[in-house]
Amino acid sequence: MAKIKKGDQVIVIAGRDKGKTGRVLEVLKDSDRIVVEGVQRVTKHVKAGQTARGTRTGGIETVEAPIHVSNVMVVDPETKKGTRVGFRTEQVERDGRTRTVRVRVAKRSGKDI
Repeated sequence: MAKIKKGDQVIVIAGRDKGKTGRVLEVLKDSDRIVVEGVQRVTKHVKAGQTARGTRTGGIETVEAPIHVSNVMVVDPETKKGTRVGFRTEQVERDGRTRTVRVRVAKRSGKDI
């Protein structure tokens, strides 16, 4: 189970965007990077071309670039500050069967994420 998932609220703890918060848009597991909304915005020069639905206009776009997962922390749901993530195992009974489930927990407050 991953410590940071798509949709999590995170805060940047290192780099030029230190202190900014945003929602995780994408997780790139192979390179240990994530794309965060509003963080690490870079300008991209796009060439005009054709797509399946018509022509694409060229120009300069601003897009979010990936940031390394070690440079962010998950925001604690209770204190609204950065926190480390731990795991707790629970026994869940459904339809007469018992399953073991891992739940992500904020180390700062102990609340479920």
